[in-house]
Amino acid sequence: MKIYDTAGIRNVAIVGHGGSGKTSLTSAMLFDAGAVNRLGKVEDGNTVTDFDADEIARQISLSTSLAHCEWNKTKLNLLDTPGYGNFIQEARLALRVADTMLVNICGVGGVEVQAEKVWQFADEFGPARMIVINRLDRDRSSFSRSFESVTEAFGREAVPVQLPVGEESNFKGVVDLVRMRAYIYEDGEKGSFKEQDVPAEMKDEVEAAHGTLVEMVAEGDDALMEKYFDQGELSAEELLSGLKQAILAGNVYPVFACAGARNIAVQPLMNALVELGPAPDARGETNALDADGNEITRKISSEEPVSALIFKTIADPFAGRISLFRVMSGILKPDSSYQNTTSESAERLGGLALLQGKDSVPVDEIRAGDLGSVAKLKDSHTGDTLADKSAPITFKKVVFPEPVISFAIEPKSRGDEEKINQALQRMGEEDNMLRFRRDGELILSGTGQLHIEVVVARLKEKFGVEVDLHPPKVPYRETIKGTAEAHARHKKQTGGHGQFADCHVRFEPLESGADFQFGNEVFGGSIPRQFIPAVEKGIQQARLKGFLAGYPMVDFKATVFDGKYHAVDSSEMAFKIAGSMAFKEAMQKCKPTLLEPIMDVEITVPEESTGDVMGDLNSRRGRTQGMDTKGNATSIKAQVPMAEMLNYEPALTSMTGGRGAFHMEFSHYEEVPAHQIQKIVAERKAELEAKA
Repeated sequence: MKIYDTAGIRNVAIVGHGGSGKTSLTSAMLFDAGAVNRLGKVEDGNTVTDFDADEIARQISLSTSLAHCEWNKTKLNLLDTPGYGNFIQEARLALRVADTMLVNICGVGGVEVQAEKVWQFADEFGPARMIVINRLDRDRSSFSRSFESVTEAFGREAVPVQLPVGEESNFKGVVDLVRMRAYIYEDGEKGSFKEQDVPAEMKDEVEAAHGTLVEMVAEGDDALMEKYFDQGELSAEELLSGLKQAILAGNVYPVFACAGARNIAVQPLMNALVELGPAPDARGETNALDADGNEITRKISSEEPVSALIFKTIADPFAGRISLFRVMSGILKPDSSYQNTTSESAERLGGLALLQGKDSVPVDEIRAGDLGSVAKLKDSHTGDTLADKSAPITFKKVVFPEPVISFAIEPKSRGDEEKINQALQRMGEEDNMLRFRRDGELILSGTGQLHIEVVVARLKEKFGVEVDLHPPKVPYRETIKGTAEAHARHKKQTGGHGQFADCHVRFEPLESGADFQFGNEVFGGSIPRQFIPAVEKGIQQARLKGFLAGYPMVDFKATVFDGKYHAVDSSEMAFKIAGSMAFKEAMQKCKPTLLEPIMDVEITVPEESTGDVMGDLNSRRGRTQGMDTKGNATSIKAQVPMAEMLNYEPALTSMTGGRGAFHMEFSHYEEVPAHQIQKIVAERKAELEAKA
């Protein structure tokens, strides 16, 4: 396998809303570059990057897949990312290691919710931004309408560098606004085209668009601006050079046109990714932390000491854990040892490989800026850094939002309980948005109902475990609104040593999000120092079971300030019990109440459905935060209790005829209205009694 140095690599994250054609475009790129011998189709289930059985069945991407090809003597690493809200954090992981973000916009729907979401992710990581309006061969597609939505969403920096030739089923090529040439494609999806003059009927439109492009590029470069004013034009070479610098600086977002599924205008786009997209070292040095936690920078160069960032983990039932990484500096070699500077453990690397979807290609070394994989690291996970022991360096981890929905799961076969735990542990290494815990029953939490359904399908497909799902649970919390003191005495006399513990504890509310704090104000040895942690443990255990309805108690402080002990009968266990007793006594006086999770919700609906959706949100106790008009659609931002959103997907589909979309993520906890607390408490107590 050919080895590429940093300057000859382009790392491209292909992102956008679900259904915008990302996987089809990736498939066409691989085909045109000769990396595969047929044009894979999503509907046929034979694309390189959608290889998971569930992806093939649902015809959507569920996780980021890595593929590569050579184009114009340059290696293109393509990160095909999911575009559905439940899986959008996968795109964030890809942008962490990409140097170019290629945003797919559907030529029919224009800019949609998740395209705006990934644009915000780019603000976090700073890749060069390019935009492609895809699927221009579809009925009701429109480059001009879609481009209008692009400028509304992303600003005037978005400028066409191509214009389409033809519309809908007659879309047959593009005009390059830099070189002022047309590329007209033949039928048959082979990517064959002829270069020719700009069509006569498009000359006025092309001249105007070319002038706009030249002005935008010259605007950010004094020398080009001066020449443009003097001569009224720039050469193709000057425009190309200026455009590359403008893209790198974030002053221009070039907009392309294509139909990936029919392989029209894909090759000019690949030319642009090579010519205009930055190499890994073009974006400057990378930020990291040294061994003492100080901010430092390091060149992205093969001459530097080795460092690599693990950006994704794949849980393979047969190959074990496969770690996908970007070499940030140096040259990574197989059969060598490095330090995991995140977990402070040593790692021995076996064979290195490049991934082509599910297939791996062995390689002798991987240089700075390139992406690769390694199997069976013993103690390395997503977000960890591998580095040369003599020059340790650590890259900051991506912090993920909390899951928004939970289900109780139980195995269909009683003997599978241990198997489930092991399988979920493996899947949790792969899926950063998956959480599971035991709270009387096994609770599985994720980003939405589709996410959980996919996890259940993979449990069966990959690990041979079938489970039943119970209705989603709202993760209520309990808290207190008042301050109280409690005196607890645990005294028990049995044969031999008895049990004795006495403590005075003050409980007081804290601000939202503070969780739990413990204080010690005991003086004079009324409780020996070694027993103080036992009081805290007792309170901790009791608070997790709550007081009102069995939900964890949060946002309060417990301070032990006095007590008594017995030289013989006191023990850690006795003070632990006393701490638990103090919690239960104080809660009766602290004005306990229930908290519910509030979600930030963004809903995009056709203009004519806005009234129905707003009325429905009000009935769900939603608070509208703002509305924007985007073409023929309305974007509504609101805060809504999670309890009211569990059945929202089918309701929105019904109200909008399937044309609405929504995204939600956790915002904060808020007190439940008084008239609803009794109902929730009664339902929870009935549920707990049924389990007893």
